[in-house]
Amino acid sequence: MQANLPKLNISKLPAHIAIIMDGNGRWAKAKNLPRISGHKEGVKSVETAIKTCRKLGIKVLTLYAFSAENWTRPKTEINFLMRLFAKVLKEKHKLLSENGVKLLVSGSKDKVSKKLLVQIETSTNKLSKNKDMVLNLAFNYGSRQEIINAVNHILKTGETSVTEEMFKSYLYTKDLPDPDLIIRTSGEKRLSNFLLWQAAYSEFYFTEVLWPDFKERDLYLAVADFQKRKRRFGNV
Repeated sequence: MQANLPKLNISKLPAHIAIIMDGNGRWAKAKNLPRISGHKEGVKSVETAIKTCRKLGIKVLTLYAFSAENWTRPKTEINFLMRLFAKVLKEKHKLLSENGVKLLVSGSKDKVSKKLLVQIETSTNKLSKNKDMVLNLAFNYGSRQEIINAVNHILKTGETSVTEEMFKSYLYTKDLPDPDLIIRTSGEKRLSNFLLWQAAYSEFYFTEVLWPDFKERDLYLAVADFQKRKRRFGNV
């Protein structure tokens, strides 16, 4: 362990960390670069987060990669992000495979090109047998839409009464534990339609660091802060 990294209690690690990766555009603007440069640089932080979580033994890492609201961005930026996502799925396959990472992609298929959907299916299938860690990419994801989608599916079954467990079984994240720790970079302090149901008892960590500058030490600091919390889940 590097000397400059906070010391962590390995017995009190969050099982599931979720990250709202914010600040790519502001990072690029501060350097007088186009926004796409920020997205490119942000991919490096994605790799760092995966490697760090794997090293620590975190079981699930969810990354907010593209929200349902992001479709309102300029078309040139959206097209770039779609190409970048496909490229990352291809190029990071070896990294994920060597680290025993299973890949999940949570979100709607609406508006996503058939070519990209095929790439997503191919990548998830190739990594489906890995068991050391789960990387869940929230792509074309919106929590309100996820909840409405779950409700509509339940209505089609004819059920007249719903339990929490039944409802959860219709969410994109049905096979995952709820996040213990949700991190948001860039200084913003909101969920932005991310894991609204799942975040009921999550701990939150906000940092001023822009996502492209988010390094191993920053993740350690977030986990160290998490370990100071007393999680009561409604109990005294």
